[in-house]
Amino acid sequence: MSTSRRYFFRKEHKLKSRKIIQKVFAEGNSFTVFPLKVLWLPANELNYLQTGISVGSRHFKRAVDRNRIKRLIRETYRLQKFELEEHLQKENKQLSVFIMYISKDLPDYNMLYTACSKIITKLIKVANEKHS
Repeated sequence: MSTSRRYFFRKEHKLKSRKIIQKVFAEGNSFTVFPLKVLWLPANELNYLQTGISVGSRHFKRAVDRNRIKRLIRETYRLQKFELEEHLQKENKQLSVFIMYISKDLPDYNMLYTACSKIITKLIKVANEKHS
């Protein structure tokens, strides 16, 4: 019998609180893995990883395009975030992350998947440096 991993991105793992989002933007650190910019804060009030995703309306006027990009980012993140979650649970740490799409072009799935994997590895490395 094989044990298959289930990948979730549930409501409690989404960064929705306006207060926490403002704190991430004001006090958080950032790095860029083109076409994504990541803002992160090493601690939140909850005991797990929370993530928010946004696409600016300056470059994408149509909501259809913004929603598609957010859907692609959520899917690539959902499939890869287990590494970061396991690491944070093992180290007993929390993290608030906000991902912004900064390119002017519509992305494809493979480009976002590779960018998201780089983001996950960099967040693991940064969380180790910040907390040690």
